[in-house]
Amino acid sequence: MIHVPEELARSQAKYNGEAGRAFVAGLPERAEEFIGRWGLRVTGPSMYGVASLVLPVERGADGSRAALKMQLLDEETEGEPVGLRVWDGAGAVRLLDHDAATGTMLLERLDEARPLTSVADTREAYGIVADLLARLVAVPAPEGLRTLGDIAAGMLAEVPEAAARLGADDAAVLRDCAAAVREVAGEPGDRLLHWDLHFGNVLAGEREPWLAIDPKPLAGDPGFELLPALMDRFDAAEVAWRFDLLAEVVGDRRRAAAWTLGRVLQNGLWDVEDGEPALDAGQVALARFLLARRV
Repeated sequence: MIHVPEELARSQAKYNGEAGRAFVAGLPERAEEFIGRWGLRVTGPSMYGVASLVLPVERGADGSRAALKMQLLDEETEGEPVGLRVWDGAGAVRLLDHDAATGTMLLERLDEARPLTSVADTREAYGIVADLLARLVAVPAPEGLRTLGDIAAGMLAEVPEAAARLGADDAAVLRDCAAAVREVAGEPGDRLLHWDLHFGNVLAGEREPWLAIDPKPLAGDPGFELLPALMDRFDAAEVAWRFDLLAEVVGDRRRAAAWTLGRVLQNGLWDVEDGEPALDAGQVALARFLLARRV
């Protein structure tokens, strides 16, 4: 029997309801199935995040180390193996095998004890993220992925109702973010985006020093990638150099600012949907900085 952490069970119940509870209940059977199907041997305790369970394994054929990742198949996770296949290890963890019916993946084993969060020098850590970002967005997205154009249209449609549920200052920020998105929504881009690139989703590896994990791929403008990393170790006094470093990678700074405001908008809409009374203070500070720069 594998160990299913209670924290994973709680997060699945919270975010996915009955489907999440069914996923958790079925994890021991799923693990047994794929350990047998792919000839694996479990070599350590379960690892987990908000949405997935990962088992460290060895492949029986050659004894190589790998990771068996099991997660609920949904709109976000179904694109992960698609993106990983396109990147084929260039800046991201390598996909070794995949079951389309369940979304279960066999991945290259990285060093979970050495996330990028372990790098104390913030400038060094941002340099690593910038290098990975440049590689990941260098390739066009394959057909069939979610598109930033569709996401942007959906967000803009939700703004009036969401703004009405916020205080005046936060509502103004939300509307200003929406206005910035409207300026670029007609050209949403076609690059393959990771969508969740931050320090916690970068691990040390053997094949390469650092590799990205846990993508939620979509097709769009690289500027939509910047916010998660910008919020790592957030410090309002350091926003300028952090944004300039990452924006340099994606090229067009004005578009990068607009789509970063789009991510603030997306997160703000989610917060309102979850019943939060106000927007995230750090993201509001970042938005105001970018809005002031655009004037």
